[in-house]
Amino acid sequence: MVGMIDLNTTEEDETTPSCGSLSSPSSSSAASALSASGSSTSSVCLELWHACAGPLISLPKRGSVVVYFPQGHLEQFPDLPLPVYDLPPRVFCRVVDVKLHAEAASDEVYAQVSLVPESEEIEQRLRDGIFEGGGEEEDFEATVKMTTPHMFCKTLTASDTSTHGGFSVPRRAAEDCFPPLDYTQQRPSQELVAKDLHGYEWKFRHIYRGQPRRHLLTTGWSAFVNKKKLVSGDAVLFLRGEDGELRLGVRRAAQVKCGPYISSSMQSSVESDIFWGCS
Repeated sequence: MVGMIDLNTTEEDETTPSCGSLSSPSSSSAASALSASGSSTSSVCLELWHACAGPLISLPKRGSVVVYFPQGHLEQFPDLPLPVYDLPPRVFCRVVDVKLHAEAASDEVYAQVSLVPESEEIEQRLRDGIFEGGGEEEDFEATVKMTTPHMFCKTLTASDTSTHGGFSVPRRAAEDCFPPLDYTQQRPSQELVAKDLHGYEWKFRHIYRGQPRRHLLTTGWSAFVNKKKLVSGDAVLFLRGEDGELRLGVRRAAQVKCGPYISSSMQSSVESDIFWGCS
């Protein structure tokens, strides 16, 4: 899966380089852990994924029953030679796994949903309106909402993305998400370390200055903008968990609101998995 970052790997044995504005996990850990069941990661990671995906995304729970439309799936691969399958227009399936991913190059998020078809008996019971529950797994989306972290999202302006500019942070957002500054200093400042969806650590200089005074991210911000190829209209999200860990993500201005999305590098999985997300 070249060009992909799998957020379902773990962060064990992670090392942090001692210099530079960008740090990365060790080679044995490509990214932070993210799973739909919420069993191996913090709710902050899940909330960041959902924030980057947008408010209209809703994922099925593991163990729940969904209706799969094969034709809609196969239409995502118009140039892929596939054998002719004798498939019904819709198939009742059980969700066996949900994994969250992000594109390495664009940070666009998507979900990999693995399904298995239900038996004819179960399908008939569902058609008759006899439903046997919505899955055994915990509703991780509800869990995320119950543990709402400190978060803010800002659409970038031209000055935020200029080569020599910084990132202007609304005062209320800075005081809610960032560690407190020492306002007794003449020029209050501190270094912030924020981890993105891929587990990379970004270092920024947070300073309170100007006339009138305002919160700015200076050193390290331009490197982040250039690396992520951010433009005016894109949005940046900052989240702080209860443990104080800071995370950040991006939402592209050109990103489609929501819909089925299948990455070209994931075509080999077309027969077993379905990918839902934003692109």
